[in-house]
Amino acid sequence: MHQRPSIKRFASERSQCFRAARFAPCRAPCMLKSVAISDGQFRLGVIAGGIGLALVISSFRFCGSLSLPPKPPPPTEAHGTSTQLLTKSQASPAVYQDFLAKDAGVAGVSAPTIDAMSRKLSFRTDDVRHVLEVGEPPIEVAGLRLAAVRANDTIALEIQNMTKADLGYFIQTTPTPNISGCQAARPLPLDVMVIGKGEKLTRVECVWRSGMAIAVTKVETVEVSPLSAYYLRQVPPTVLGLEDRVTRGHVAPKTNEPCAAIVSQAVRTGLESGEISWRDLADFYARHRCQTYNFPLGYRAFTQNSQRPLPAVVSGM
Repeated sequence: MHQRPSIKRFASERSQCFRAARFAPCRAPCMLKSVAISDGQFRLGVIAGGIGLALVISSFRFCGSLSLPPKPPPPTEAHGTSTQLLTKSQASPAVYQDFLAKDAGVAGVSAPTIDAMSRKLSFRTDDVRHVLEVGEPPIEVAGLRLAAVRANDTIALEIQNMTKADLGYFIQTTPTPNISGCQAARPLPLDVMVIGKGEKLTRVECVWRSGMAIAVTKVETVEVSPLSAYYLRQVPPTVLGLEDRVTRGHVAPKTNEPCAAIVSQAVRTGLESGEISWRDLADFYARHRCQTYNFPLGYRAFTQNSQRPLPAVVSGM
């Protein structure tokens, strides 16, 4: 009995015919030629092909024949805490210059260049002891005219700027005779950090007692530019080592960014030992905004122009 050719055998014949068509035109007999392939042989061929394909894939996977591009390195990230990263950016001259421009705009003055802020400042010092009595003529020292006056129930120091520049100033005094209770004296409002050119201020020293005088033991001043005067006025007096007795009447400028009044123990110790002076602190804060920059322990007042790069920052910034 004649058997009908299976679909798989027919597919095999057609496949062979099309492969032959790649090399020569296929004649009609080719289309009709029949090659006998049993269903079992077809299944064996499919299984063998599947095994071969699996072996090829395995060789690529385990033998490394298929090479993949190397994994890109992770993105580079800046190391350190957010505070450290911010501090490093503040040490940049470009950021410092931006602060100068911003603060000058707030102060209503011209913005200086970094070169201008790097110039040596003009300091004056008088460390001769002077005793000022009420009613006696004033003295002139370090660009200031000083006189002892009675203000209501207090003895006070009258201070006048005799120069043509704004002055950062430091006046060390002792009431004489040295009595207790000076903290009870009612202070008058004043700026204890900067005195403008031609300005006159009155600083309360102690409660009034008959026969009292004021002993002036040291006077230091520094001529400052408009922006430097603005910077110094922002600094709390205790940061520069001024005693509470004479700073209680200090009127700080209004600002949205007040400076911290905390003095580090290292700076305090340096002031007490004489290793750090008012001049060093005034020189630094005349060049730097106290809201951003802290006094480096190794900083000393400039003795020549551009003595060190600005901003002067704490080691490690």
